Amino acid sequence: MFCRFTGLTEKDKEKGRGDPDDPRVRLKRDCVGIMAAFRLKNASQNLIIIANTHIYWDPEWVDVKLAQAKYLLSRLEQFKTLVSEKFECMPSVIVTGDFNSTPGDQVYNYIISGSSSSEAGAECSEELPIPLCSVYAYTRGEPAFTNCTPGFTGTLDYVFFSPSGCIQPVSFLELPEEDSTSVSGGLPNYRHPSDHLPIGAEFQVHA
Repeated sequence: MFCRFTGLTEKDKEKGRGDPDDPRVRLKRDCVGIMAAFRLKNASQNLIIIANTHIYWDPEWVDVKLAQAKYLLSRLEQFKTLVSEKFECMPSVIVTGDFNSTPGDQVYNYIISGSSSSEAGAECSEELPIPLCSVYAYTRGEPAFTNCTPGFTGTLDYVFFSPSGCIQPVSFLELPEEDSTSVSGGLPNYRHPSDHLPIGAEFQVHA
């Protein structure tokens, strides 16, 4: 399944984004989400849904990011129901991607708790379509950063999973420290071809 938040590109035409009060303009972005179900080759024939997304970038438009996160999880819930009914199972879910959102902000809080509050904002809670937990937060705490540029260093990328008895994270990809020479001066560089560091996790699947 593929879902797309259609709209403007090229940093929204260098921020000439049209009328920001018009929701037809504001919510249409060139961001994407994709999801697929995989059957594992084991005795229990487990099914796992894996989704990936790239949420809108602009820190000034938090409401757009939040709307995209809600839409992604709602479509993921629909897909999970479809898979469950077709294969008579309860698939586990893993969601990864560049969420362009830092730990504790509205998008992050919504994904892990259903609360769209931030440290400085009013709280608004709702029932999550699919409860999710961050692998790094679950195992040792979110990394200090996954994105490192001269103008910004922080965590924007995550591996989320549905906490259940079927899958359990057992290891994760270590990231360099902020004082590491491999990230000195910002990214990309000859060691890291992107301004985002790769993240990853290994899961144990239980029957």
